[in-house]
Amino acid sequence: MKRHELKHVFVLAAVLAAATALSACSAGSGKTASSESSEAETAEITVGASPAPHAEILAAVKPLLEEKGYKLNIVEYTDYVQPNLALDTGELDANYFQHLPYLEQFNEEQGTKLESAGAIHYEPFGIYAGKVNSLDALEEGAVVAVPNDTTNEARALLLLEAQGLIKLKDGAGLDATRNDIEENPYNLEILEVEAAQIPLSLPDVDIAVINGNYAIDAGLKVSDALAVEASDSEAAKTYGNVVAVREGDEGSEKTKALLEALKSEEVKDFINENYDGAVVPLF
Repeated sequence: MKRHELKHVFVLAAVLAAATALSACSAGSGKTASSESSEAETAEITVGASPAPHAEILAAVKPLLEEKGYKLNIVEYTDYVQPNLALDTGELDANYFQHLPYLEQFNEEQGTKLESAGAIHYEPFGIYAGKVNSLDALEEGAVVAVPNDTTNEARALLLLEAQGLIKLKDGAGLDATRNDIEENPYNLEILEVEAAQIPLSLPDVDIAVINGNYAIDAGLKVSDALAVEASDSEAAKTYGNVVAVREGDEGSEKTKALLEALKSEEVKDFINENYDGAVVPLF
């Protein structure tokens, strides 16, 4: 082989070796531009929610998050305890089912460190007919079902007070329980029931005060309620439903993407078109 031909062979070998080395370095990093893009495209956000309206609203959010490169997984819960426990242990990235007073109470009782990332909507509490079809038809000793958890029971009692059915002690406010009833002119029997079960109890009570999400889930319309919380009530200003995350995750990219999608005009339109005032956007 001639000297100039041998020189070309050495140059070609060197080029091939360099290309192989670069390829090896790229493979070793495990983070090529294409792989990073693929990871972003398949990033997942797992959110716990009550079936209605929260899971329904989240379903409307899915396409918006897909545009941001996230796959939304929705895990439905029918109680108020498990979604917070699942968030605390890392099974969920966020949950969406509760208002801030309940979240704060849960943290205090359970020792969890969960935070609100933002309020999304408000669900008016309503008084619904059981055996009695009008508040004026209530008789002495009528049975009234209310939620048995502290924050929601107080809210129910405030609504009963607003209708003139009871009077609470001064200052009881959002911490009120049935023990804070100062005046009970109808001698109402206040029956404390697990919130999710109250719609099922309607045939057995005279009236019931029901959380908005459980009323929706039971097919009850806020327009059919005997009374509803006023939009300027203390409850309306306090009980906005929030997206909860673990402490420190309030500013994460996943949380930002979820909040931005939930507070979009598309979601506002979805809420207004589907819930007839039973769900009120707070954005």
